Amino acid sequence: MPADLRVSSSDSTVGASVAGGRHPLALARWCVSHGWPVHPLAPGRKTPPANCQACREPGHSYRTCPCRAAGRWCHGFHAATLDTARLHQWWGARPQMGVAVACGPANLVVIDIDAHPKPQPPRNRLLPGIEISDDIDVSAMTTGFHTLAVLAALRGQQSPAEDTTTLRVRTPSGGLHVWYRTTDARRWQSSSSSSSTRALAWQTDVRADGGYIIAPGTTTDAGVYTPLGSVRTPAPLPAWLALELQRTHHLPAAHVPAPRPVPGRARQAVAAARGTDNPVLAVLTTVLTEVADCAGTAEGAGFSEKLNRAAYTVGGLVAGGHVTEADARDALLETARHARPGQERRAEAIIRSGLTAGARRPLHPGSRP
Repeated sequence: MPADLRVSSSDSTVGASVAGGRHPLALARWCVSHGWPVHPLAPGRKTPPANCQACREPGHSYRTCPCRAAGRWCHGFHAATLDTARLHQWWGARPQMGVAVACGPANLVVIDIDAHPKPQPPRNRLLPGIEISDDIDVSAMTTGFHTLAVLAALRGQQSPAEDTTTLRVRTPSGGLHVWYRTTDARRWQSSSSSSSTRALAWQTDVRADGGYIIAPGTTTDAGVYTPLGSVRTPAPLPAWLALELQRTHHLPAAHVPAPRPVPGRARQAVAAARGTDNPVLAVLTTVLTEVADCAGTAEGAGFSEKLNRAAYTVGGLVAGGHVTEADARDALLETARHARPGQERRAEAIIRSGLTAGARRPLHPGSRP
């Protein structure tokens, strides 16, 4: 059993749970040890358990629902947790439930390759956004393995289905889940290969923010989700694949409101802030997202101005006692590095100037950034 399957040296059941489809509680703990929030699946199913009656009422929203705080699993992946006590509450009493991971909070992008016997769609749907001329025979492209392989070949890359450096999970239907982790602040969006607006390839879905993935080792009525090879951790999302996901609209447009994450250092800053509440988080998220969104363009986009404005605003939060200067500087540098790799020296000068100016004007939650 590979060492990275163990939560601790005393937990000998975790490897078995991942490789053989047993011990859902140990499997849930293994996922949580990697920082992946988990939620239950209905026994034998690929879908979450049903909501409670109150959560089924028309107009009910998970955003204001008290069920999560009460320890219930209503609203599927929105209930995903890292709380080990909650894991014992859910799976200790109901070991027949499966385990799923909420992809967005786990910073995961999973390529879901299907091999279903479906009629082939029009050729412009095989590789959305890529024209396939009429003189090319596409009759052999009958599964997601084929379409993804062609896409990778067009880019001179290896198909993710053959990527032995990352966690790959064989599905009971003969498909494959290829797990990758994100390394920056971009919030990739889930999709379906049947979508006309956001799709990577026919019979190739993307599980990311707004979706979940079944944990390796989970058993359903159809069979076990079995990991391949010895790798049990996701590799970083390949750069070429990230470009394809951006091309196929798996990032929300800058003008479309969407949940966008604050980079890791900024999350730490918020968590450590004295008296932090939602307005502080909202201010940090707004100004840092403006900087992070500059990653979508090679140059321009007002990067310097946005970074200076973010530094000025965060400097005000530091002066107001809501964030430490060290955490603020780290958050700004991480976001700038994501937006403009290789320009750290320039970014540091902008940040230093902005923080100094902002410190002269303390900012408190609820103030305008």
